[in-house]
Amino acid sequence: MTEPDNIVLEHLRAIRGGIARMADGMQTMSAEMTAMRQHLSGVVTIQEHDHGDIASIKVRLDRIEKRLQLVD
Repeated sequence: MTEPDNIVLEHLRAIRGGIARMADGMQTMSAEMTAMRQHLSGVVTIQEHDHGDIASIKVRLDRIEKRLQLVD
């Protein structure tokens, strides 16, 4: 029969291995989150640029409508 000390050590080793796997998984998830944050930042930047373009087009359209007297 296995001694109780050996059983405890085996369980502790298994727990240590599980924690190591969890730590690796957390590092992977952290890297993925960083990549997602960077991607989202890029999307927001593009969206802000597009809003600026749309605003300038609206100003130009308003000016054209006034010149052509299409405004009520």
